[in-house]
Amino acid sequence: MPATLAIDGGTPVRKTLLPYGRQSVSKEDIAAVTEVLRSDWLTTGPKVKEFETAFADFCGVGEAIAVNSGTAALHAAMFALDIGKGDEVIVPTMTFAATANAVVFQGGTPVFVDSEPASLLIDPACVEKAITKATKAIIAVDYAGQPADYSALASIAQKHKIALVADACHALGGKDGDRPVGSLANLSTFSFHPVKPMTTGEGGMITTSDADCAKRMRRFRNHGITSEHRDRHEARSWFYEMEALGYNYRLTDMQCALGISQLRNVPAWNEKRRAIAKKYDAAFAGIPGIHPLQVRKNVTHVYHLYVVRIVPERLCVGRKEIFRALGAENIGVNVHYIPVHLHPFYRKEFGTKPGLCPMAEAAYEDILSLPMFATMSEKDSDDVIEAVRKVCAAYAK
Repeated sequence: MPATLAIDGGTPVRKTLLPYGRQSVSKEDIAAVTEVLRSDWLTTGPKVKEFETAFADFCGVGEAIAVNSGTAALHAAMFALDIGKGDEVIVPTMTFAATANAVVFQGGTPVFVDSEPASLLIDPACVEKAITKATKAIIAVDYAGQPADYSALASIAQKHKIALVADACHALGGKDGDRPVGSLANLSTFSFHPVKPMTTGEGGMITTSDADCAKRMRRFRNHGITSEHRDRHEARSWFYEMEALGYNYRLTDMQCALGISQLRNVPAWNEKRRAIAKKYDAAFAGIPGIHPLQVRKNVTHVYHLYVVRIVPERLCVGRKEIFRALGAENIGVNVHYIPVHLHPFYRKEFGTKPGLCPMAEAAYEDILSLPMFATMSEKDSDDVIEAVRKVCAAYAK
């Protein structure tokens, strides 16, 4: 007979909550930040360029532009591509709202397309169908940590002479074949939020091999001004000009120092998450009520998220009940994401509605993100597996 669920008065699998994601900060990280705090430059200083250079090298590209969030990275990318009123940008609906919001910030129109049901990555066939004369760019999202199909997407972009942007916020350190994430599109954007593959507290980066785009984005992050304070300091000059309407999207030297230190650990952290994912895959293969997402061939998935789909035919309850039951067992599950076109803002302002992206909408009803972060212990992952087994057994048909 299945064990009594914690939600029904049973003993929870864990005594304390295991979050779905968590940052890792070492003594070396703290020392790096402390060193900057004792220096003359807390912002617009030498650590910014040092971080950008290290990050560009990591991704195998010529340029990296540091900004203060993943959202700012997306916004800067849209600015660099001259997105404006009347321009359409194709975006997947299975993403965080910022992917589409960045298009709207520039006055453009996001055109939502559906997902491949097995991976929840953007569906290239849907992208092709959505292109019009007004389409100026495609944004792909490396959902959960695996690269989208950039070969197919690049072919479409080149055919229609439009730009390809990677929202790679989930996928730092991933690869498509032997090509690193960050080098797979015209522009690639990253987030350094605490639950991402590495963190600067808040922060972001854009990578590109286009030096002119990089120059535009560096000015954009600094109010549209032609020089930064340190440049003028070294030149013993006060003069600057504002050439475009920009924003204060700068990343501080303190954050860049943390980023430089964190970046060194990304390969090892990715290996740890892949090991946890392999363990999950093996365990869940024997549980009828749950099904992990499919991984594309020849990609290196870095598992920012470990997403599973509930199998309604094998359970007598839906995702909402499974979510609540796992939470009661102190397993911090989450849902990524509510399809963006279903949010009230987009329904009101752009007339989107249910039925627009049926694959993503169906997936939203079934998906759960299980705990996944590099510092999880063996007991942590064992607890997740035990709780999933317990809940699925209790609700099995």
